[in-house]
Amino acid sequence: MTSSSQPEFGRWRAFFWPVYRHEVIKLVPMMLMLFFICFNYSILRNVKDAVVVTAKSSGAEVIPFIKVWVLLPMAILFTLIFTKLSNRYSQEKVFYLTISFFLIFFGVFTFIFYPYRDFVHPHQFADYLETILPAGFKGLIAMFRNWSFTIFYVVCELWGSMVLTVLFWGFANEITKISEARRFYGMLGVIASFAAIIAGVGANYLTNDQSWERTLEILVTTIIFFGCLTMAIFRWMNKHVLTGASFDALHKSRQDVQAQPKKKLSLRESFAYLSNSKYLICIAVLVICYNLVINLVEIVWKDQLRQLYPSAVEYSRYMNYMTSGVGVIATLTSLFMSQLIARFGWTRTALITPVIMLITSAGFFAFMLFRHDLAEPVFALTGTTPLAIAVFFGAAQVCMSKACKYSVFDSTKEMTFIPLSHECKLKGKAAIDGVGSRMGKSGGSIIHQGLLMIFATVSASAPYVAIILFLVIAGWMAAVRSLGKQFAEIVGEQGRAAIGEGSADKDAEDKTQKLKPVKVSS
Repeated sequence: MTSSSQPEFGRWRAFFWPVYRHEVIKLVPMMLMLFFICFNYSILRNVKDAVVVTAKSSGAEVIPFIKVWVLLPMAILFTLIFTKLSNRYSQEKVFYLTISFFLIFFGVFTFIFYPYRDFVHPHQFADYLETILPAGFKGLIAMFRNWSFTIFYVVCELWGSMVLTVLFWGFANEITKISEARRFYGMLGVIASFAAIIAGVGANYLTNDQSWERTLEILVTTIIFFGCLTMAIFRWMNKHVLTGASFDALHKSRQDVQAQPKKKLSLRESFAYLSNSKYLICIAVLVICYNLVINLVEIVWKDQLRQLYPSAVEYSRYMNYMTSGVGVIATLTSLFMSQLIARFGWTRTALITPVIMLITSAGFFAFMLFRHDLAEPVFALTGTTPLAIAVFFGAAQVCMSKACKYSVFDSTKEMTFIPLSHECKLKGKAAIDGVGSRMGKSGGSIIHQGLLMIFATVSASAPYVAIILFLVIAGWMAAVRSLGKQFAEIVGEQGRAAIGEGSADKDAEDKTQKLKPVKVSS
């Protein structure tokens, strides 16, 4: 059925629910899956910070070391494993295997490793290292001292890149057309944002007046339950909804893959493909720059937050409130996503995120650097300490940044994958989101590590962090403009096919596949 024969939506339905009746059976399960995955992601993001930042002899200084020396190698390893699994098994089976691994690990850590943390952590040797190494190595020692917390932090981070970004959005891009994405992805952004609200409020409700160990057990049990629900919904979709010939790529077994004359890409070939495509390089730059910017700011802010809330329970509770605030802002923004893209186009919509991060970062660092000069007037007006005000401004910056990611950044970025071939979506996306995002965060961590070696504290290095951050945002904006031009060329051809017959849409897909690898935008 062509979209041209579809009835027009009414004004309010076009705003809140621009979905045709036959699309509901595909969209609603996707919404439920995204809700559960984002709920878990929001909980894990807060718990991992509370675990490592408030651990014994630890602080925000540990995060840059974890992201460089553990997270980046693990991200590369996971991407390699994902590529091997994708070459051997169907996309459906890879989904089950990946999520099952995460859920099993969370259970093992919470109910086995964490109760015996003092027994398995080498505190005596770490104390000795603190006496012989410079102060700038405090984060490195804390990473080693609390090694099981470090691994937990890394796996929680990888849930966001591997499960949310690679698995779910890779799946969504595979079964969604560009004409549908312009209507669907805004609503998916609302669901992701709403999940953050529920996660923040729900976590505080479930763990009210509980000890930290009991809090961790309750939250992880909830995560495992929602993870199992996600796999059940995914199974139902593959069995009852995605049954047409156009979805065969999702269900190919190993034998089917071997029977295909088309060669599957290895991880090295995926990166070679990426390096030869200007289009994919621009997508990678967007991902790297976002994660680099958010990491540069968050380390400085979390250092201040650790000083204000030193206990794990208080720290976690504050982060949960933050998560709800992010969800509220992102939900309101996501409601207008489809209208933003339709009215302003992809490029201007994609520029919203770097522009907002530029403005909020400037405000945070301005107050951070001059807070001592403003201490007396601020205390006279608010009765609050400069530290609390600095944390508040940093929280506002983080809220806006993450809200933009949920509502604008993810939706616009994922749309750029849709015109690409199945192979490029799967492997190129794994390379970009699985490793590229970690490269951005690790790049920020390397910068922080270098500055910590020189200045010893996060606060002292903040002015130099600000300068680097503004340069990165400028490069980010340039990449958005370049990608917007290339995306317009591809979508201009495929977009006309999207309002025609199904065969026309297939012809357009074949044409876009011929654009790889170097001439993606030509």
